[in-house]
Parts: sequence; C-alpha cells; structure tokens
Amino acid sequence: MDAHNAVMRDIRSRNDASYDPREPTRVWLDEDNTPDGVVQSLTIILNTGGCRWARAGGCTMCGYVAESVEGGSVAHEDLMAQIQHCLDHEATDAEQPADLIKIYTSGSFLDEREVPAETRQAIAETFADRQRIVVESLPDFVQKDRIADFVDVGLATDVAVGLETATDRVRHDCVNKYFDFTDFEDACRAAREVGAGVKAYLLMKPPFLSEAEALEDMKSSVRRCAAIDGCHTVSMNPCNVQNYTMVEQLHRRDGYRPPWLWSVCAVLESTADEDVIVVSDPVGHGSDRGPHNCGECDDRAQRAIKDFDKRQDPSVFDQVQCECRLTWEEVLARERSYAAPLVE
Repeated sequence: MDAHNAVMRDIRSRNDASYDPREPTRVWLDEDNTPDGVVQSLTIILNTGGCRWARAGGCTMCGYVAESVEGGSVAHEDLMAQIQHCLDHEATDAEQPADLIKIYTSGSFLDEREVPAETRQAIAETFADRQRIVVESLPDFVQKDRIADFVDVGLATDVAVGLETATDRVRHDCVNKYFDFTDFEDACRAAREVGAGVKAYLLMKPPFLSEAEALEDMKSSVRRCAAIDGCHTVSMNPCNVQNYTMVEQLHRRDGYRPPWLWSVCAVLESTADEDVIVVSDPVGHGSDRGPHNCGECDDRAQRAIKDFDKRQDPSVFDQVQCECRLTWEEVLARERSYAAPLVE
C-alpha cells in the first residue's frame, strides 16, 4: 500500500489545473432505479477540497481528486453556491423538481473535512421537500448522527459506499483501498439503525486482474452485498481510464484494457435473481479508455444495460448478438496475465 501511495502521489503531482470553488464539478438530470421505482434524479458532484485518502495516494483508478479545489477545504458559502448552481440548472432543464437527489464529492460527503456539519445540515434542509437522497461516503464516516440530518427532515436516505469489491485482497492490492469488508458491514448496520439504506458501488475490473478474474470477483461481490441487511442496491461501475491515475499509466504501456461490455452483461444476467437492485452505467462505453467490445456492438450492449437498469429483466441481453462474443469467450479461457491483455 505504501508503494501504491508513493506512485499515486507522483502521478497526481503532474496535474496543474485549478478549479472555481463556487462551481460544482458536474451536475446532470437522469432517471434512476430506486426501492420506490424508477424516478427522475438530479446528480450533483460537489467540488470540495478532495478525498482525504487520495491526498495520501489513494485509489489506483480514481482521477477525481485531480478535479478538486487546491488547499484541502472549501468554505460553507462556496459549497452552498454550488448547490444553488445545481438548482438553477434543474430549474432551467427539468419540467419539475427531481424526486431523487444524489450528492457526490471527490471523496466522502460525510467527511466533515470535506463538507462541514453546517453545510450538511443546510443541504438537508434545502432538499427536505424531495423524496429521496443519496450521499456518498467511505465507511469510516458513516456515523448515525450525520445520516440522521437527512432522515430527520423526512428524506428517504441512502449512503453510497465505494466498496469496489467484497474481496479484501482485491480491494487492498488492486484498488489500494485501506478498509475491509467488515467495515462495510458496520456502515450498513449504522445506516440501518437510523432508518437509512445503503447503495454499494463496485468496480468491474480494477488493474492487476485478468478479465475472467474480474468477472468472477464481480459475481461474488454482488451476491455478498445482496446478503447484507440494509444494502438494497448495487451499482457496478466498469473501470474506465481516468487522467492522473495508475490505471492510465498501465493503459499507456498496453498493460491494462477496460472490461468488455460482454462481462458487464454477464454479471448483470447472472445476478438478476439476487434480492437486490443491480445497476450499471458504463462510462465512456465504446471508447478505447472505457468499457468496450469490438466497436460494432458497443451501443447495442449499452442500450441493453440501461434497459436492464430500469426493468431488471435479464432477457434484454438476448437482443445483443455479435461475432466478437466468441473472442471474449476465448479471452476468458486463455488470458492469464493482468498486464498483457490478449485483445485491445
């Protein structure tokens, strides 16, 4: 882990971009599958001082800290200006306010070094008239009093935890995250005790795994998450190549290929009978730096994945046919080395 952190600090030191503390990193409108059904959502990525773990080195695939405000903190007034920017965006582009609010940062929304208690409470009041809110956090910061700020104003509340994998060895050695699966279980318990739920975020194919290893790890991870009381949703995120990351360095040297979309489909199809909502949003699908197949069937696979997200019906994958599936099957059977993908 120390070696990973040293490499990550060196890679990130090459970034010299700066960002406005009164502007959010991103904001967009979408639809999401929730325990209450498919609803319109407003997703907000706040620009904070950055993930505490990333400042030490951080995760091998995560480039979000490169988009953070320098200095390690953003004032309450500036964070609330970002929220207002997002509300203005919604008012312009949406016919009506979104039922679901999703708030992320480059690290942990519940970390009071990133988002002060004053700001957290003000945000809870701002969105008290909505139905549901999702806030992102590492397990360390999932504390009952912090979650209660949202529950107490009448919001159905979910904590999105970047678990990445249920396998501790993979999380430690491939993703470079420091916590164990038991810490995730503790976070689920804390959320459940104040009436909140948990949405687990998994990472499909971190570096240092073959395609077959990544596929099996995801199937196992979804099932282990589904077995935990309070974890009602799993979001499987296929790894993409982000700037200023170890994954990018490997990719440039032909040592990493993002996952096949066939693998994403296979995980969703094989875990569809689990008692949990499983969704996926392959960012950058069809590109060299994102999850992709051969280029001919990528859009069809993506549409099937998005259809599955809403309907949870594995039969949607019957509509995706392509000759490259045979190539993917050969990769699963023959690829053994993580740093030498058989097919680009």
